[in-house]
This record gives sequence, C-alpha cells and structure tokens, in this order.
Amino acid sequence: MATSLSSFFFLSLSSSFTSKASSYGRRYKHQVSAVMAAPTTVRKVVPAVIVGVGRVGRALEGMGSGEDVLVRRGEKVPIEFQGPILVCTRNDDLDDVLNSTPPSRWNDLVFIQNGMLEPWLQSKGLNDANQVLAYFAVSKIGEAPIDGKTDTNPEGLTAAHGKWASAVADRLDAGGLSCKVLGMEAFRKQMLEKLIWICAVMLVGALHGGVSVGLVEREFRSELSSLIAELASAAATEEGLTFDDAMEDRLCAYSRAVAHFPTAVKEFKWRNGWFYSISENAMAQGKPDPCPLHSQWLKDLKIV
Repeated sequence: MATSLSSFFFLSLSSSFTSKASSYGRRYKHQVSAVMAAPTTVRKVVPAVIVGVGRVGRALEGMGSGEDVLVRRGEKVPIEFQGPILVCTRNDDLDDVLNSTPPSRWNDLVFIQNGMLEPWLQSKGLNDANQVLAYFAVSKIGEAPIDGKTDTNPEGLTAAHGKWASAVADRLDAGGLSCKVLGMEAFRKQMLEKLIWICAVMLVGALHGGVSVGLVEREFRSELSSLIAELASAAATEEGLTFDDAMEDRLCAYSRAVAHFPTAVKEFKWRNGWFYSISENAMAQGKPDPCPLHSQWLKDLKIV
C-alpha cells in the first residue's frame, strides 16, 4: 500500500438519539426505544494473531472479540494458535515476519500491505497467499478507520482473497467496514488498480511539493490522467489482462474520498519501482520506454 491508506468505521448513534429524545419530546423516545429493541445479528469474529501493533493492527484488534493475540515485530508467531495471522507491518518487514512464523503456518498469513507483493510472494513459494486490498485509512492509533467508499463505488472497494477471506470480511463488517471476497483473477485486477492509484497520485503530488491527494485530483487532473493511462497500459501489457472501463473515474473518486492525505513517493521497491523495472527491461531490449512520463518524473525528483 507505508502510510496505510488502508475504511468508514460506523459508530452506534444510540446515545445521540437518546440525548435528542430528552430534548425534543416523547416521539423521539418512542423512536429510540424501537431502534434499541430491534433484533440484531452479530457475526462471530474468528480470533486471529495480529502481527504489528500500529494503527491498522490496533484497529483490527478493536474489531475482534477480545480473543486475538498481538505480536510485535520480531516476536515469534505462536504455532499452536489456530486461525488467520493478520500481517499489519511495513512491506520491508515482511522477511522478518516470515522468519518469525513457523513454516506450517505460512498458509495462514494474511498480507494487508499496499503495493506489488507478487514477486516477493512468488520468491517465497506463496503463490496463492491470503491478501487484503485495504481501501480504508487509519489516521492514528485509537482513531476510527475511514472506509474508502466513493461516489462511483458506494458499496466499498476493500477486497480479500484466499482461504481466510471470509473471516477477514466478517471482522471488517464487525467494525462497520465494507469488504468483498474475490477470486484470484478479480483480486489481481483490483490490486493493480490500487497500485496504479498510489503510484500515480503520490508521484504527481510529490512533483508539486507534496500537496494533498484531493489537490492532485482537483488542480493537476490532466497530469494525473496522463500518468494513470500510461501506467494502466504498461500493467495490462505486462500482465496480459484487460482492465474494466472507467478506471480513471474510479481512482479519482477514491482520491476525493481520502482528499486530506498528503502525498510522497514511498516504498519505491514495492510501488513505483515495479513500473520502473518494466521501463528498464523494455529499454534494455532496445524498445521504447512504455512509461516515459513516469520515468522522467522520477528522475526530476532524483528518485532514480
């Protein structure tokens, strides 16, 4: 995904309704009683090991039932604990996480990172790993997550894949967040869209002094559009797939949903570096750079 741009946490409003009832009369009291008496269905949240005690890790713990096990970076993952292992660390810590996890539990790891993880996963033999594409953000520890629902995708964009996908979706649902369960092909397309978004928006924003995501979408839309189109074409060719129509509209809508976030090019190896490697490979074969804007702007910022 790093600053996690990782969904809206809907808090119960019963107390505010009750307050209004005392202020505005009996009819509100009747409504509150009806709301509070309505039956609710509570899904069982599968207990998990949560690796990482930062913003996302703490938020996920808060959605559980109190049976989760928190593991700090570098600590051993318990072998006897059955259930998903939610990995909420930075990408550069993933090797340490794997080394701290018994190999018999590797298929229970659930990766909740931004960026292109596939080359790393494949190098570790984790070709069908559990992954979460987190379209939610947690500003700081203890704050409610912000769901990345947009005007083009009001149902939400967060998605999960793998054997623990449904358990993750239930946990996020318990926290008021949306989450779709997708097969590998659909998940990969959405993962690449998110990668294009974070690489394009952050690079254009960095070119203009680290302005907010919302300002990139409003003031520098032409540059953003050109870069999105360029990266999408390169990704589609590299992966042999066809993206759904209206990608730019979806990504700009998400930019509006998280408009206040700052921009910066981070975790180059896991994000923009994937596209730059496509450019390097093409040019090494005497072919034109498929991402000339991307390459030039990285050079302008002295990142490459």
